[in-house]
Amino acid sequence: MNPRRQAARLPLRAPTRVLITGASGEIGGALALAYAAPGVTLVLHGRRGERLAALAADCRARGAQVLACEADLADLDGWRQTLTGLCTPVAPDLVVVAAGINISVPPGACSEGWEKMRHLLDVNVLAAIATVEVAARAMCARGQGQIALVSSLAAFRGLPRVPAYSASKAALKAYGEAMRDVLAPKGVSLSVVMPGYVVSPMCAAMPGPKPFLWDAPRAARAIRRGLRANRARIVFPFWLGWGTWLLGAAPPWLASRILRWLGYGA
Repeated sequence: MNPRRQAARLPLRAPTRVLITGASGEIGGALALAYAAPGVTLVLHGRRGERLAALAADCRARGAQVLACEADLADLDGWRQTLTGLCTPVAPDLVVVAAGINISVPPGACSEGWEKMRHLLDVNVLAAIATVEVAARAMCARGQGQIALVSSLAAFRGLPRVPAYSASKAALKAYGEAMRDVLAPKGVSLSVVMPGYVVSPMCAAMPGPKPFLWDAPRAARAIRRGLRANRARIVFPFWLGWGTWLLGAAPPWLASRILRWLGYGA
C-alpha cells in the first residue's frame, strides 16, 4: 500500500493545541469542553462575548489553558491577520472551523434578501476558506496538523426554505474534500463534518421538521471519534445522513416531491 494512503488511515494522536471558531455556538462549545484537559491549550473564537467568557472559565476549570478571541469573521482581511497571529509561531494541532450563521426565506418572499445572503456567504464560506488557508499554511510548514471543516447534511441536497445556507454548506463540502487530497501528501489531514439537526438556537430558528435531533455533547463525541479515526466525512446521525445522501442522488423532480411531502416545501 502507498505509505501516504496508509498514513491517512491511521488514528491520529490527541491534540494538545486546539483552535475552534464558532466556540460560542453549541457544537463549537461542546467540542471545547470535550477537548479541555490538563496540558491542552484552547484558542476559542466566538461572537457572543458572555457565552465565550463562560465557556473559557469552564474549560479552565477542567485544567486547560484558554485564549478567548472575539473577532468579526465578515472582516476577512482582519480575520486573516488575527488568525495568522494565532497560528504563529506554533501552529495548532487541530483547527475546528465551526463558525456559521443561518437565514431563511420569509413567508411569501422569493429570496432571503441580497444583503443577508452576502453576509452569510462571507461568514459561512469565505471566512471558513480563509481559516483553512491560513491554518493549512502553518501546518504544512510544520509537516503535520488536522483541520475539521463543519458543513451540514444540507450539502447533499439543498432545502427550499434555506437555499443560501444549503449552498454555503455544499461549498464547504466540495472545498473540504478537495483540500483533503491537496493536504494529505504534506502531512495535514482534513475532515468534513456533516451534522444533522443539533439542539441550538440556530437550529430552533430553522423552519421545517427536525428529525433525529441530537444534543451538542453527543455531536461533539461523534466528531471527536471521527477526527481520531481521520475520517474524510464525519456524518451523523446515520439514518438521516443515509436519507439525505439518497435524496441528493435522486432525480430532482422526485427529491422536490419528497421534500414537500416531508414538510420542507417553500
